[in-house]
Amino acid sequence: MRRIAKISEDYLSGFRPTFYSGGLFCIVTALFISCGLPKNRPDTGKHITIENAPLHNDSIEKIRALLNANEKAQRLDSLFKYMFLHGGFNGNVLVAQQGQVIYKKSWGYANYVTKDSLNLNSVFQMGSSSKPLTATAILILKEQGLIRLSQTIDEFFPDFPYKKITVRDLLTHRSGLANYMYFCDSFYCYKNIPLTNDELLKLMITNHPLPYFKPNRRFEYSNTNYALLVNIIEKVSGVSYSDFMKQEIFKPIGMKNSRVSISDTIDLSHNRTIGYESNWKKYDIDYLDGVLGDKNIFTTIDDLFLFDQALYTEQLLKKETLDEAYSGTSHEHPGLRNYGYGWRLIDEKDGTKIVYHNGWWHGYNNVFYRRLKDKTTIIILSNKINRGIYHIEGILNILDGSGMTENIFEEEGSAVN
Repeated sequence: MRRIAKISEDYLSGFRPTFYSGGLFCIVTALFISCGLPKNRPDTGKHITIENAPLHNDSIEKIRALLNANEKAQRLDSLFKYMFLHGGFNGNVLVAQQGQVIYKKSWGYANYVTKDSLNLNSVFQMGSSSKPLTATAILILKEQGLIRLSQTIDEFFPDFPYKKITVRDLLTHRSGLANYMYFCDSFYCYKNIPLTNDELLKLMITNHPLPYFKPNRRFEYSNTNYALLVNIIEKVSGVSYSDFMKQEIFKPIGMKNSRVSISDTIDLSHNRTIGYESNWKKYDIDYLDGVLGDKNIFTTIDDLFLFDQALYTEQLLKKETLDEAYSGTSHEHPGLRNYGYGWRLIDEKDGTKIVYHNGWWHGYNNVFYRRLKDKTTIIILSNKINRGIYHIEGILNILDGSGMTENIFEEEGSAVN
């Protein structure tokens, strides 16, 4: 069963937002679009853009009025109520436009056995949605002049057997390295002891698991890349990955409820959640839970929104660095979708850029969606596996006040997934 779970995580951690042509979400979308938005809604086009709005209360209220925030909140609440009652949704959700939170709410249980309810401060495993934060840590070190993206892994670890793999290759999943979630069973004997990043590095140096292909030949999503980035962060900074994230990202922008940890062993008192399968079966702790960087950041919807908003400023990274991070690197596969530095990318035909990264690990699956043009943010953190949360067209249609949006997403299983 764990082998099946591993395959599902790798496949679905990259499951992109999509427009579903049938089933529950099609019904729900049709229901809300048929209701329409008020006729006096400002006719501002598909994406409302407000530049340089002051942050005092009057301006905020004007922005909310222009966005028709109250009406959208009511419709979003009805949508998520339907998803909760009929679609098995269990989690927290935050939706924002122009930096203004339009809707946030908790739905369901933090602990199904004790029937403890989720609250807005409930902490969730981010799974692969951790990757943008790990990438941000690397880019902070780059801006500090401590690393170059052109440096190879063996410059940091001379015994590393795979040559010519750069930091940039790791960030963009172009290293060609095999996914540790598949090869570790063959080389790691202590299945009752969590595997660490250092032990994973030693295992690769000792056993030379066969790579998928030579460096920078093509895109291939591999969690090994982000595990090795943690080794580099710790080598260069001289502190643990956990401490670096706290000092350079969490603390500066006020992410007070976020931390790096292993699975659900952390003590979060009343804010702790437990990850479940779709049938409410609790996931057991896995030895692969010990590897950091590709997963194992725990956060709340409000903390993740703070990270989202900080990226619109230069609190964490300079604009030119972010522009580079949001630029596609998989040019051998033409299409709208691509991958940057820790971000999945969609460049719509009208020039609108979407950056996002979903996650899936041991009962947790998440949506972290950002449309840069109008600062639209959709954050869904769930502790009960539900593939339906990735179908966000109903949410977008409520936000945009439009009919069914064109399906611009490539099918799952294509080279950039």
